[in-house]
Amino acid sequence: MRRLARAASCGLLVLLAAACGSAADDGAESSAQAKGKPTVGVILPDKTSSARWEDQDRPLLAQAFGFAGIEPVVENADGDEARFATLADDMISRGVKVLMITPLTPEGGAAVQRKAKAANIPVIDYDRITLGGTAEYYVSFDNIAVGELQAEGLLSCLGEKPGGQIIEIQGAPTDNNATLFADGQQRKLAAKYDSGALKLVKSQAIEKWDAAIGKQQFEQILDANGGKVDGVIAANDGLAGGVIEVLREKNLVGKVPVTGQDATLAGLQAILRGEQCMTVYKPIRDEAEAAARLAIALAKGDVDSADDLATGNTKDPVGKRDVKSVLLGADLITKPTVSRLVAEGVVKGSELCVGDLVSICAQNNIVVN
Repeated sequence: MRRLARAASCGLLVLLAAACGSAADDGAESSAQAKGKPTVGVILPDKTSSARWEDQDRPLLAQAFGFAGIEPVVENADGDEARFATLADDMISRGVKVLMITPLTPEGGAAVQRKAKAANIPVIDYDRITLGGTAEYYVSFDNIAVGELQAEGLLSCLGEKPGGQIIEIQGAPTDNNATLFADGQQRKLAAKYDSGALKLVKSQAIEKWDAAIGKQQFEQILDANGGKVDGVIAANDGLAGGVIEVLREKNLVGKVPVTGQDATLAGLQAILRGEQCMTVYKPIRDEAEAAARLAIALAKGDVDSADDLATGNTKDPVGKRDVKSVLLGADLITKPTVSRLVAEGVVKGSELCVGDLVSICAQNNIVVN
């Protein structure tokens, strides 16, 4: 397993695990005013592209802010640009001290950031950068490195297969992260495509990271290629799941390596079954911690501390500027290393090892707890 360097975690990581702060609701504004607490607004993107947004990001951020004496207002845009804009307008009108957003599109993110800037509210781009925006900070993972891990995983699972035919099912064309994942993949795969060691059948971006669309697009590409494929780059576990459904229908599941990302429960189960060859584990706890620490410092007016936390820079080629950043590392996960995620409490063995997976988990030293 290859491990990239991670940002050092401070005491808040322990606090995140121990804190029992409540999730934000529509009464957060009046509650904050009554208690004299500064308020931070957070807009998550959707509930469908990945389970992480509601299962991990929401509770981790709410707990961190609550413990620090900050009133969180955490909402989800449900993949709707109009709702995203409305939520932002409401938070800005409330006078939140900091606005943290995961934009659905660069245009929508930039429009919100202009309004926040006019109201003197600092903005943190969370997980996705807003190209052409004005956010003061950006917290995410080294997404080019994530793409490199996906390509490395595919090559390892593929083995020596001269002229192997590869189909790429990429993320949303409006998500700059998807572009960075693809860029990272090409750093490892482009030379092989150029030399003929591998053949790129087609690379297809999938609107809104929608697994159903991904499944449909993959099947069309596969059928147009005469049903031939030797490996699939799927940009996340959700898309991988759609690909695997098609491969199962065509009696190819387990015979064709498929990549993933996010280390979802379904993705890890597919890896244990031999249906998916790898995933990328991104420690959401670390990302939420880093973003919370930034927002807490800004909410308390401590810009110097926020700047000390954001030690990196990310180039925004559209806005022609550098954005102060915190970029975290990730891990490549394959069948032999799934047990590590269970041991670290990332996933519960009792949820992972069900049905046909009970015996597979035992064979792979995975403790059911």
